[in-house]
Amino acid sequence: MNDLQRTPDPSLLTWTHVIYGLHALSVLIGITGPATIVGSFIFGLPSIAAVIMNYARRRDVADTWLASHFTWQIRTFWIAFIASALVLIISAPLMLILVGFATVAIGFLIVGAWVLYRVARGWLALRDGRTMSVP
Repeated sequence: MNDLQRTPDPSLLTWTHVIYGLHALSVLIGITGPATIVGSFIFGLPSIAAVIMNYARRRDVADTWLASHFTWQIRTFWIAFIASALVLIISAPLMLILVGFATVAIGFLIVGAWVLYRVARGWLALRDGRTMSVP
């Protein structure tokens, strides 16, 4: 942690844990329910609420080590959204020859695994008090 950064309010640490918990709940719903991980993550109320919570308190975590987690969470959501849209755009014309059904399933599986990885990696780093390196 950089010494020049201010120490976050303890309630913001709890807030960040709740956001990871909501994302993890969406992933769990995707694993155990009829939806895919990525479908539940993008369109599920827990993750949508989590992203709204990120944007609502983003200014409060500025200049703290939690800011990297907020950026990580927001980017995870939007990159999953864009990647899923690309999977659908590429797979839709291929569905005419039935190959698209396989490409959409494989694409969603890959994006879902990536989402699971990002949520787990971020939450573990938060638990350990580490920042996220955000490209």
